[in-house]
Amino acid sequence: MGAEGGASREFMVKLGKREVVAAPLPMQEHWLPLSNLDLLLPPLDVGVFFCYTNPSTTASRRLGHGSMVGVLQASLAQALVSYYALAGEVVQNLAGEPELLSNNRGVDFIEAFADIELSHLDLYNPDDTIEGKLVPTKKRGVLAVQATELKCGGIVVACTFDHRIADAYSANMFMVFWAETARSVAPISLRPSFRRSLLNPRHPLRFDPSLDLMYIPVSALPPPPKQKLRADEECETAASRGDNYCLVSRLYYVTAAKLSELQQSACSNGSKRTKLESFSAFLWKMVAESSSIANNDDNKAMSRMGIVVDGRCRLMSQGVDDKPTPMASYFGNVLSVPFGEKRAREVVQKPLSWVADAVHEIVERAATKEHFLDLIDWVEERRPVPALARIYCKPGGEEEEEEEERSTALVVSSGQRFPVTEMDFGWGKPVLGSYHFPWGGETGYVMPMPSPLSNGDWVVYLHLPAPQVAFIESHAPTVFRPLTPHYLNLL
Repeated sequence: MGAEGGASREFMVKLGKREVVAAPLPMQEHWLPLSNLDLLLPPLDVGVFFCYTNPSTTASRRLGHGSMVGVLQASLAQALVSYYALAGEVVQNLAGEPELLSNNRGVDFIEAFADIELSHLDLYNPDDTIEGKLVPTKKRGVLAVQATELKCGGIVVACTFDHRIADAYSANMFMVFWAETARSVAPISLRPSFRRSLLNPRHPLRFDPSLDLMYIPVSALPPPPKQKLRADEECETAASRGDNYCLVSRLYYVTAAKLSELQQSACSNGSKRTKLESFSAFLWKMVAESSSIANNDDNKAMSRMGIVVDGRCRLMSQGVDDKPTPMASYFGNVLSVPFGEKRAREVVQKPLSWVADAVHEIVERAATKEHFLDLIDWVEERRPVPALARIYCKPGGEEEEEEEERSTALVVSSGQRFPVTEMDFGWGKPVLGSYHFPWGGETGYVMPMPSPLSNGDWVVYLHLPAPQVAFIESHAPTVFRPLTPHYLNLL
């Protein structure tokens, strides 16, 4: 990163008190079933973190770390009264499916100290500076929180959520509620709804057969090919010696000017494409080109692109008197992951507008109310057998093994509603907020979020194989710029 990025160095994180924060009111223990859309998620944890500079009050008096922790804990306890699901734990029901036990066991809250200043934190490389240090490892329950004091007096507030209970929309909703509670905002902007009946299946069940191409029951998954098992072992060995073999996480910023330039190029055929579609198309071309070169331009190499689609706005009914509709406040997973597959060489050779059209077609497959109703029914017919989005599951089999080794897959999830500027607990807005999701699979994952500078730039969390990351950085350095303390005005 060099001098511009700050003096990146190894640092230690000392864990302090670990407490359990629960709702302060007595709560009746009860069971909350997961919806059919929740059941499409495997047991994965998702991290999110916010970085704050050394805060001060209006009288310019510095707040101590203990005072900030006290505010966080007290407001978290109050927030859990409404968000009681986050104070529970996931257990198996009699059918062997995960279910939420709302027992107010509480949220693990960890205090920590890191002997590094915020301006020296290597934000570009979260695998070294965020993972396992500033974002907590959730050992039980649904949510874990860590508040880490930095050497400069700043603080990092990080959470780890069980993805089966909350998607990004739900996590964002809770984070804003928590911050508003800390500031005693009245009235609170949005209270959660846990009405699982909003996602009940229809009777009789009905769905489009095309869903079989998007999702797959885990019972239908073939065993991992032998080559894949060998690759996993090699990956662990390579990671232990620092080789660039496995998936790595990076944080970049993309300027508003570059986003507009990509969108203009993606719309060159007269079609109107969003910035997300244009950005996704450009990224798809980069990954496909990296794959094509690695495979000596082999025409058999395939490349898959998935786009996460939020179904809330598709399932919303008309609101009354401008009040939020039930789905607007629904807490849980309301996601679908449609994807497309092309020859890598074709994605490389076609213009950006053609690839953007392909991305748009992917989104359109899931951008309807009927799609989500179909998906709910599709899951219902297969319960209690769990299912997954196919893009996360490379099919095996000896005859497909060689071709699969030449394929690439990535998923883009829009984080444009990420509430970085709303995460003020009473000591100012964060200088950076980001999701952190090194989920451990083979499929790449990318989430663009708004820059905390509110200037139209994006902060992009990218989790891809190291060779693809190296290719993107060398071939598109003016698009993907490493996130540095200098960019965030910390130097």
